[in-house]
Amino acid sequence: MTGFKAFLLKTNALALSVAVIIGFAMGNVVNSLVNDLIMPPIGMALGSVDFSQMKIVLKATGDPKTEVAIRYGNFINVVIAFIVVALVVYVLTSLLLREAPKEPEPPTKTCQFCKETVPAEATKCRACTSAI
Repeated sequence: MTGFKAFLLKTNALALSVAVIIGFAMGNVVNSLVNDLIMPPIGMALGSVDFSQMKIVLKATGDPKTEVAIRYGNFINVVIAFIVVALVVYVLTSLLLREAPKEPEPPTKTCQFCKETVPAEATKCRACTSAI
């Protein structure tokens, strides 16, 4: 059990599993956002269209469960959900994972003998060991 605990802590497997669980929950939230909040106004703007019901029936059987159809409306919903997820991930990562400000580079000078760049305070060149 000690080895397993070390594996979890060393390889960030615990962080990965937490990310998967949170990602799954976030997927449910985004699906609800798309299906319940975004698609109804879009459908209404397009003349009361319900994208989830849009399909091309290839073989009608009378039973919606057994009919053969190309359900392109569901595909449109999934594409919109993907775009919303990508946008949410982009916004969250841009807010949470900002780069630290870069420190200004220290002043430098060039060695007159080997043309190597050395710190301005240096009295000897680190490349050719000449006095500067």
